Parts: sequence; C-alpha cells; structure tokens
Amino acid sequence: MKEGSVTYTIEDGLGIVEFYHEAGNSLPGQLLDSLAKSILEAGKDDAVRLILLKSSGNRTFCGGASFYELVSISDFISGKEFFMGFAKVINAIRTCGKIVIGRIQGKAVGGGVGLAAACDYAMASKYASIRLSELAVGIGPFVIGPAVERKMGFSAFSQLALNPDEWQTAEWAKQKGLFTESFETVEQLDAYIDHFIKSLMAKSPKALSELKKVFWEGTDHWDQLLERRAEISGNLILSEEAKSAIQSFLNA
Repeated sequence: MKEGSVTYTIEDGLGIVEFYHEAGNSLPGQLLDSLAKSILEAGKDDAVRLILLKSSGNRTFCGGASFYELVSISDFISGKEFFMGFAKVINAIRTCGKIVIGRIQGKAVGGGVGLAAACDYAMASKYASIRLSELAVGIGPFVIGPAVERKMGFSAFSQLALNPDEWQTAEWAKQKGLFTESFETVEQLDAYIDHFIKSLMAKSPKALSELKKVFWEGTDHWDQLLERRAEISGNLILSEEAKSAIQSFLNA
C-alpha cells in the first residue's frame, strides 16, 4: 500500500474508481496511469451506466502530484511523461462516454482540483478546501488549467493560480461552480450521492451519453493542448528553483 492503489468495482451499474495513497492521496505516475486506464475501462464496460470517482479516507480527497516523484525527475522526457499522467486522466474523463461523478470528501490540492474540475458533476463536504499550490514550487497549474478554467471560469482560475499559499473554502468553490453541492458532513455527502446516483440511474442511458457529448463540446483539441501544457511543466520542474522549493516542502 506504500505505493498506493487504484481499484475499479461495479455495483448495480455504477462503476466505482477509487484511489489511495498514504501521503495524502497524492498521485505518483503509476497511480495516474491506473486511474486513466480504470476510467476508460469503465467507459467501455456495458455493465456500467455511471462512473463515481472517489478516494479513500475522510479528510483529503487528493494531495496532487507526488512531491517525492517530482523531486526525482532529472530530464525533460521524464518530466513531460509525469505531467502527461494528469493529462491522461483528464482526457479519460472527457472521452470515456459516461457521466463521471466526483466525491470530494476533503481537501484538494493542485492536480486534485483538476480531477474535481474534470468530473461532470462534483459534490463535496465542507472539509473540501481547495488550493492550486504549483506556483509555490516553481511550476504552475498548466495541465489542469483548461479543466479548472472550463468549470470555474478564467477569473477564479487565475485567482487560484496566482495565490498558491491560500486555501479557498468548499463554499467558495461551490459559488464558483467547481462543486454542485457542499455538505456539513461526509455522511450527508455520501447520502446525497447515493440518492443522486439512484435518480440518475433511472434516466435514459442514451440521453446521458448525448449530454456527455454536449458537456465536452469544443474540447476535441485537448489531447494536443494538454500535451503542450505537460511540456511546459516538464521543463519547469528541472529548474533549481523548483527542485529547491519541493525539497523544502519535503523537509518541513
């Protein structure tokens, strides 16, 4: 479990993709790869009508990129490949053909905000504060930027990107459109997700499929766009400034 895990299960037509990492549900490369593959597998599975993306635990949804992996990157190819992991997950959600519901039970940092933004419908608890921390470590939220901007708007995205040290509340994120609901407790969140999924399951699969297409209209270029963004991050992560900042976080 030290390397984390991704599980894919099916319950009554619901494809559940769940990830875990002991370091705050952070995402090293192998988990990103497994996430993308599991989402695409659920998209192709005829037994699945909806997809639920979630993480283990109650207080942290996703800690973003694995700092331990980031600090070990020593060349551009490896850097681009790592950030392409986030691109692949976002594009998997975009192209899987099925509605993806996000359960954001706790804090989301960096790439975790990107995952929440990529979901078609994300619900949160009041503990789901958000922060784009990338600028604080010498890089930027380049790969996840299109997903965050698409969901929250340019103003909210720029506010998050340029203020990497300050948390924004789940209520703020709801007001900006990242979350559709924000609940007082995780138990209330789970109860509503269960209710919402049951309601959506009763709807026409074909209609949901067509809605998915409509939701993502105008994003056909994202394969190329996110790859270009991964190249930007792949270059920046090699700088001494980035290495020093990440190491400082690890030593704290």
